[in-house]
Amino acid sequence: MMTFEGLGINEKLIQATTELGFVTPTPIQEKAIPVLLSGTKDFVGLAQTGTGKTAAFGLPLLQLIEVQNKFPQALIVCPTRELCLQIVKDLEQFKTYIKGMHVVAVYGGTSISMQIRDLRRGVQIVVATPGRLIDLIERKAVDLEQIKYVVLDEADEMLNMGFRDDIEFILKNTPNRESTWLFSATMPPEVKQVSKRYMTQPVEVTVGKANTGNVNIDHQYYVTSAHNRYETLKRIIDFNPGIYGIVFTRTKLDAQDISEKLTREGYDIDALHGDLTQGQRDKVMGQFRDKTLQLLIATDVAARGIDVSGITHVINYELPDDVEVYTHRSGRTGRAGKHGISLSIVHSREVFKLRQIEKIVQQPFHKLDIPSGKDVCRKQFFFFMDKLLQADISHGDYETYLPMLQEKFADVSKEEVLKRVAAMEFDRFLKYYENAEDLNVRESSRQSRDMRSGARDDRDQTRRRDTRGREFGNGDFQRLFVNLGTKDGFYKASFLQFILDMSDLKKDVLGRIDMKEMNSWIEIDKTAANKMIKALDGKPFKGRRIRMNDANSRG
Repeated sequence: MMTFEGLGINEKLIQATTELGFVTPTPIQEKAIPVLLSGTKDFVGLAQTGTGKTAAFGLPLLQLIEVQNKFPQALIVCPTRELCLQIVKDLEQFKTYIKGMHVVAVYGGTSISMQIRDLRRGVQIVVATPGRLIDLIERKAVDLEQIKYVVLDEADEMLNMGFRDDIEFILKNTPNRESTWLFSATMPPEVKQVSKRYMTQPVEVTVGKANTGNVNIDHQYYVTSAHNRYETLKRIIDFNPGIYGIVFTRTKLDAQDISEKLTREGYDIDALHGDLTQGQRDKVMGQFRDKTLQLLIATDVAARGIDVSGITHVINYELPDDVEVYTHRSGRTGRAGKHGISLSIVHSREVFKLRQIEKIVQQPFHKLDIPSGKDVCRKQFFFFMDKLLQADISHGDYETYLPMLQEKFADVSKEEVLKRVAAMEFDRFLKYYENAEDLNVRESSRQSRDMRSGARDDRDQTRRRDTRGREFGNGDFQRLFVNLGTKDGFYKASFLQFILDMSDLKKDVLGRIDMKEMNSWIEIDKTAANKMIKALDGKPFKGRRIRMNDANSRG
């Protein structure tokens, strides 16, 4: 059995990791640490979130750093404030027995002057988000000339979020680095391009296969009609009374709408989206971490870098367009060897899309029936009974009140007491689910055969073109041109969210989206086309104006 000592980790780090309960290295740690300890080799590590990547690069960094030198020698760049703080927390634990080692986190949304003071006190490792680091570089508040090691953590997420130019700027400003270490859950083309341009013959290590799902995650899905999606979500939550998870939506409007509805109905829930200030975001995340909130409703962009242990469920309110996004969503659960569930709410026309994701992540997706009202009540009832039996009565002077209780209930049978307790707890559920409808969409035998074979049973996808390239068979759609593309930092899911947020439109009005490097073409319901054009055309974006118009009118 391999040990950290056998990988070459020194005694002080071994002492700290042993106290943390680290005995056997994870696969990514076992493969990465011996390579990284050389300090001179570029490295690409592909592994799912929650597989121990921080220790894989953190332990070698702490061992390579020269403690006597009080200037930045290592730089770790990651996508979000939350991940930045989590990495620092882990490094602080690893370096418990290394005197004089200092790690500083720099990120947006908080006082830059405080961070500048921390840097000036003398640090060896800087953990940073791209935007704040560039701000510090331009203010000449951080000296990266003597940086030897650069770590890009969750590189695919940073590139998906539009940080490519920032990453290239940072790499250009660390000219004397001896090695670059890139860690990523997936390997999209953007990550490959960065590795080719800025790394020299990197050692590549893959734990599992690229894009494959964590084997500890059970992938499930429910088929319902589009207008029953919210009711299905609510029923799934009620059917899992011990749930602690994240519900992913496409847009911030959906996140806010679902959160407000569930809050009004008494659920411990809040939303995480781009309109929140950093203070509001910190408050929501604090409540979620200490489990004051049972569920977090989040957009993909807002949830970047969230690292919370113990998440039991990830719920896809709608399927994402990109497999990488699904992989990142599902990777929030099933961590550290624990079992997790990633479930998706789909309508019948989306089952084919789900099958495509299933093939790429190479994990089976299990179709489940949406629970009936009686199923929900039964599950809640058993959960309550277990809580009742497990209630801790050792703390509290309950014996003092026992005579009064016995006198009060002297003429009430045990059965009646139990009924009254159940009525107090379940009256709302019983009334709500008394005549609950069946939310399942029953597939025809032909649909079932087609979906199993991967055939697209959706006539709206069948298209023909004339000699000018215009599409037929889509008479209700209008094709729009927009001067935004992948060069602007978008990928399909983030671009979809951007245009929906800008226009306040629902996804249902959209058809096919074709993205190129400089431009994109969007199919949209004719009745909504003018609203989208008015919402986007002429608006500023990264120092220039968005141009959107009817693609056919361009000749």
